[in-house]
Amino acid sequence: MSELSARALARFSADWESTLRGDRQEPPLLAGYLPDGRAVRLEVLTDLVRVDMRQRWRRAGLEKRVAEYRREFPEMGTSPAFADLVCEEYLARSRFRPLDVDSFTAEYPEVATEIRRRFTGETPPPPPPVLPEGIETGRRLDDFDLLTDLGGADYSRMFLARQRSMQRLVAVRVEAGADSDTVAQLDHQYIVRVFDQRLIADGSTGKPLRLLYMQYVPGGTAEGVLAQLRREAKAADNGGKPGGRMIHRTAPATNGLPDGGLLLRAIDSAMEAKGESRPSGSPVRTDIAALSWPETVAWVGRRLAEALEYGKRQGVLHHDIRPANVLFTAEGVPKLADFALGPMYWSTEFIGARSASANGAEALRYRSPEALRALLDSAAPSPGPASDIYSLGVVLWEMLTGSLPFDDPEAGTDAVPAMLARRMAGVPAAALDNLPPDTPATLRRVLLECLRPDASRRWQSGGQLAGQLDLCLDPDARDLIDPPAHSLWARLRSWPVPIAVLCVGLPNALASWYNIRINKSLIVDELSASDQYRFEQVALINNLAAFPVAALLLLWLARRPLTVSYRLGRGHEYTPDQLARARADTLLLGERVVWVPFALWLIAGIAWPLALAGAGARLPHTAFAHFFTAQVVCATIALAYPFFLIMVYSVRSLYPQLLARGSVGHEDRRQLAALARRSNFYLAAAASVPLLGVASVTFVSTDELGLVIVPLRILSVGGVLAFVVIYRLSRMLEADLGALVRAIPEAGH
Repeated sequence: MSELSARALARFSADWESTLRGDRQEPPLLAGYLPDGRAVRLEVLTDLVRVDMRQRWRRAGLEKRVAEYRREFPEMGTSPAFADLVCEEYLARSRFRPLDVDSFTAEYPEVATEIRRRFTGETPPPPPPVLPEGIETGRRLDDFDLLTDLGGADYSRMFLARQRSMQRLVAVRVEAGADSDTVAQLDHQYIVRVFDQRLIADGSTGKPLRLLYMQYVPGGTAEGVLAQLRREAKAADNGGKPGGRMIHRTAPATNGLPDGGLLLRAIDSAMEAKGESRPSGSPVRTDIAALSWPETVAWVGRRLAEALEYGKRQGVLHHDIRPANVLFTAEGVPKLADFALGPMYWSTEFIGARSASANGAEALRYRSPEALRALLDSAAPSPGPASDIYSLGVVLWEMLTGSLPFDDPEAGTDAVPAMLARRMAGVPAAALDNLPPDTPATLRRVLLECLRPDASRRWQSGGQLAGQLDLCLDPDARDLIDPPAHSLWARLRSWPVPIAVLCVGLPNALASWYNIRINKSLIVDELSASDQYRFEQVALINNLAAFPVAALLLLWLARRPLTVSYRLGRGHEYTPDQLARARADTLLLGERVVWVPFALWLIAGIAWPLALAGAGARLPHTAFAHFFTAQVVCATIALAYPFFLIMVYSVRSLYPQLLARGSVGHEDRRQLAALARRSNFYLAAAASVPLLGVASVTFVSTDELGLVIVPLRILSVGGVLAFVVIYRLSRMLEADLGALVRAIPEAGH
């Protein structure tokens, strides 16, 4: 490429980038960049068409075919690179829909033979572009003095550089070619800030180069963290005697397991290699050092998930999450680099060129099943946000265990089918055995959800994943959401209906015993034999009517909390809307199942005496007062005690399963906080039970007091003891609700 062509191409590419940023309304027109002179004009035109076509086929509605360029510039048909341009069009078009080679070649008969030859497997893919010699430290490129080589590949290298015009240190990536993948410019605390890019021509060779300059992050990458993890694991296997100089330990590992200090040691090692000094008095580093290694991985993953959520809200997916693109600040804060745009990233052309390099081939190991399928099938849909979730899950798994979850063959285009098959089979048992023994069950579950073969069953956004990873940093919350498999609360999940019946039935049975004893002593024993018979008949009829109606009503009100949680534990799937309704109903379960018996007790306190009177029974004038006050005491028992019993069970066993499925947010936090406030009313009701029993004595004459003293004593003593139990349950419920609130991400995650 001549210097004139390189300058024209650099200017044209820069104007295209301006279009992408919104500074221009329409893409630049090729005619304005063509020089005079037939030979030079044809060379420049060919390069401009190549860049323009690639940019257009990355964006819906802007596509343009080679035939259209040829009609605009007839001389294109005589270009030596005409067949190359036609082949690029074929690759771009076949990416979106199946395209028959014979049908396509009919449109370009003059190069049909060449097209068939290239796409029948007889010709290897073209080699990737290579950086020219002399791109090294000490050199000045445009506005940048290259200071330190930070690594890279043949086609791209990263340097620490000084930007002269701004007098600041930046990281500059120098790439061969002027049509590299676009990188999004995003502004987020967990994303490496890309300042801008420049397209230049190398002064010695005239080849086009792209300079992408961005925020300098000195703490190395996740690759360095993995290397540190493997070194320390090897040293532990060798009796704790690693070779070479030891790096300062920020915090000792406990029980022989790595901890957060490992991350800091990896960062310090990377900074020391660049001549940087580690910061002192950093509260972030202090917090990291106190974490276990699984908690450290969750801490890092939560921030990277937030970065993905931000990118998604900006309409940008990453497409290339791997350890090399996870950078760390000096304090240990992770930042995600290289957000890529455009479906061309997944094209056969891209992987054919990049897989020739070690870095490009290694990147395949972190791709989702749908991303690998897109490489094999041009008709496959483009990977969505769940693809990035999968890739992040692979990276976090490798950080946690030191190895990838899949035993892949050597990466490359030929290995893609085998890699896809392994991922579709799910995480193997051998990989699960590699998890550290101190891995929380929550983190294990969250990562396995990330690595589901079916994209629709993974976390659907970075916000969901960030909220779930937050659980791993809160011992109370994570033990509540993911209790040990053989713990009491985990076992109770399998018996929701019997437990609910017991929670509601036992307090009501005790209330019934009290009611029967009081009514028998004060009312029934004072009636004639015929009126006692009428009382029994009315009681039988009322109970036969009330109990089935109450049971059916309670089961209907509790249907969603009791069935959804049970079926979730057996693999049934629900939509986010169904889960949201189930969560809301579960938090209302206690109130729904106590107000029905409460109302029935009060209704019975009025209906029974009226029914007896209507049946002809002659009741004492004090019977109505005795009967109703006893019913009020029983109604209060039925209101207060079952509420805490069933809500502690619901919050500990049922609700966490719903929360673990994600799609939670502000409304769930509000519902939990509202339940915490309302529970105070039921605590007060529990405290009032013995007081109401004592108050009911005021309706009993002195002569009758001896008849009810025993049940009243039992009620008073039992009510006090029951309140102690209920108070403990209320504090337990309050702590659980607080933990669940912490388990839900704040708005904006």
